Amino acid sequence: MNVTDSGTTLDGVELRHLRAFLVVADELSFTHAAAVLRVGQPALTRTVRALEEALGVRLLDRTTRSVDLTDAGRRLRDELGPLLSRLDATLGAARGGPPLLRLGFTSLLPEACGPLTAAFRAATGAGVRLVRRSEPLAGLASGVCDIAVVRGEIPSGMAVRSRVLLYEPRIAVVARGSADLAHRRVVDWAELAAVPLVVNTVTGTTRPDLWPVGRRPRLACTADNFDEWMEAVVAGHGVGVAPEPVARRHSHPGLRYVRLKNAPPVAVRLAVPARDAHPLAERYLQVRAG
Repeated sequence: MNVTDSGTTLDGVELRHLRAFLVVADELSFTHAAAVLRVGQPALTRTVRALEEALGVRLLDRTTRSVDLTDAGRRLRDELGPLLSRLDATLGAARGGPPLLRLGFTSLLPEACGPLTAAFRAATGAGVRLVRRSEPLAGLASGVCDIAVVRGEIPSGMAVRSRVLLYEPRIAVVARGSADLAHRRVVDWAELAAVPLVVNTVTGTTRPDLWPVGRRPRLACTADNFDEWMEAVVAGHGVGVAPEPVARRHSHPGLRYVRLKNAPPVAVRLAVPARDAHPLAERYLQVRAG
């Protein structure tokens, strides 16, 4: 790429184009990405199209109902996220002050991160800024954070490295007055195959394929975030299942929590980009408390 006379673009590509693309690639929705960026959806669409035209390649497959990454878009996302993260860190260091690590999470930061963060600060002298994002990797793919706390399995196709931090038990979440499970204190995991399931498709950790083939719960409805998921359960559309600490943190007068027996635990991982991870993220990934 050649720098133009103004020094602000590379073959017509600007940083705002790249940042906008990464948010769309993370959200896979122009509507949600526009809300994150606080811009209008038509303006965001024009920005991404300008990037595609400058690169001469289609990055996204769009329909009226969905947005998917092309192979070129997937490659750009995987390469670009860590690079922009490093650029942000470099620009921050140029302004002076201690180095800063951005720690991403979705609905709840595990208590185990408290001692880890204290040990990391003592070892490096760096600060830690918490970044909450309702995205599968808490903004790691789009460079919003340097290291992320991820509950459940890493989404397929994501170029990350991770280590398991801990395991959390699952708990059933049911509407009060529900005829299915609201009167129960304990329910066996296998029993849930007989009830409709409400699934958070973005940051949720429980889907029907966790049960054996032929003995899986029916998918009642899906939600794009935790609040929608919770309200769907309150409305009686079906039963929800979530990590116990996350579910209990979000109390609601219309919900009851039912202990699950024989449920597979939820792995809680620390994840960094597979390539060019921030040096501080590498340090945090390896730190041990106590």
